[in-house]
Amino acid sequence: MKIYNTLTRQKEEFVPLTPGEVKIYACGPTVYNYIHIGNARPICVFDVLRRYFEYRGMKVTYVQNFTDIDDKIIRRAMEEGTDYLMVSERYIEEYKTDAKGLNVRPATIHPLATENIDEIIKMVSDLIEKGYAYATDNGDVYFRTKKDAGYGKLSHQPLEDLQAGARIATGEIKEDAMDFALWKGAKPGEPSWISPWGEGRPGWHIECSAMARRYLGKTIDIHCGGQDLIFPHHENEIAQSECCNGVPFANYWMHNGYINVDNRKMSKSLNNFFTVRDVAEQYGYEPIRYLMVASHYRTPINYSTEVIEQCKAALERLYNCRDNLQFLMEKSVSGEKPDEHAVRRKLEAHQDHFIEAMEDDLNTADAVSALFDLARDINSNLNASTAPSKELCRFALDLFNELADVLGLLYTKKETTLDAEIEKLIAERAKARANKDWATADKIRDELKARHVVLEDTPQGVKWRIEQ
Repeated sequence: MKIYNTLTRQKEEFVPLTPGEVKIYACGPTVYNYIHIGNARPICVFDVLRRYFEYRGMKVTYVQNFTDIDDKIIRRAMEEGTDYLMVSERYIEEYKTDAKGLNVRPATIHPLATENIDEIIKMVSDLIEKGYAYATDNGDVYFRTKKDAGYGKLSHQPLEDLQAGARIATGEIKEDAMDFALWKGAKPGEPSWISPWGEGRPGWHIECSAMARRYLGKTIDIHCGGQDLIFPHHENEIAQSECCNGVPFANYWMHNGYINVDNRKMSKSLNNFFTVRDVAEQYGYEPIRYLMVASHYRTPINYSTEVIEQCKAALERLYNCRDNLQFLMEKSVSGEKPDEHAVRRKLEAHQDHFIEAMEDDLNTADAVSALFDLARDINSNLNASTAPSKELCRFALDLFNELADVLGLLYTKKETTLDAEIEKLIAERAKARANKDWATADKIRDELKARHVVLEDTPQGVKWRIEQ
């Protein structure tokens, strides 16, 4: 598999540290609010990365943190007149609700920053001992950016350019404007922990370095997140981790592109800011998931009402293919025919194309196209007129579900039973058709359609589906 490595700005052959195993660290949300659709992209994209590695038979340790102590969380707690823990715990649960709705598998480990204070303090102490960090009189601890000769290698910006935008905020006592906080001295009314530098709390960047080291080791295979995290968050993670540990932090860095709304940057000030929950309440979760995986992860994508409706329609075509297959399999008989071997080979070719796409820097856009190509060939080769065998139907259905599952699609539970009144109407229509009473049959069909029950007459019998 080839992966575009942000660090080297080129595609590289993925070679894991341990054959057959992959260690991935994905930056998770700061839990002070519902996740927005921009957050949904890395959550879904890197869930697919994990699923694909597992599909290929590899053991994946997937760590995604929750930042549960932060300025935004403290601010929200103050606004609500509550404790920071109440805020973080509430929004962790809300995240889990949205992640489940998006069909995102729980991480192997979901560590919390507040559960790793000892590890963070140990890392900060090591950096001070090695001369890469210093404590100030007010209890803050900063990283000496200029002491790290490699600083800027991930964002590919010279130190002079980065320095031009650096500022020292009110209350900060830094040796240099570029230095960043590893530990923040306690302020009145804020939560804090005891440390060698006085009471305080961890800086944002250090928590990920400490948790990655604790749960995955000093060097990991892949670190991933949104493009907005390249600088300063991931740049600072590399600096503090490599200066502390003396070895490369991550061998591959993967970053997904931005999401625009109606072709404009998503922003609360522009009133185009949407949470996943907002969109899901109107359209369901699965169209959001489809939107995130239908484009290559590094390209920017655009969210709009029209786009999400297109996602719904695309999913409906895939669901129809699967429903048709399941119906055919129920009605088919065993005994594979000689000419069906050629059909199997044709369908397997789409699996090959799917794998080729995923091996090329997780090209989910082409993988989705391969799934639609598979659906097209299933529809044209397995239908009522070809009377496929039960074995061929099962093979096609298993293959179709297998590829959809790698993308995390087609997971929304569909209605499989009808209430007694609807079943009675379908039976009455069948009786009317048998008596050639076409007017009554059409009237019943229209009545069912008004109730979102769509009928299809096939040689194997009447097929129905619920229209969304």
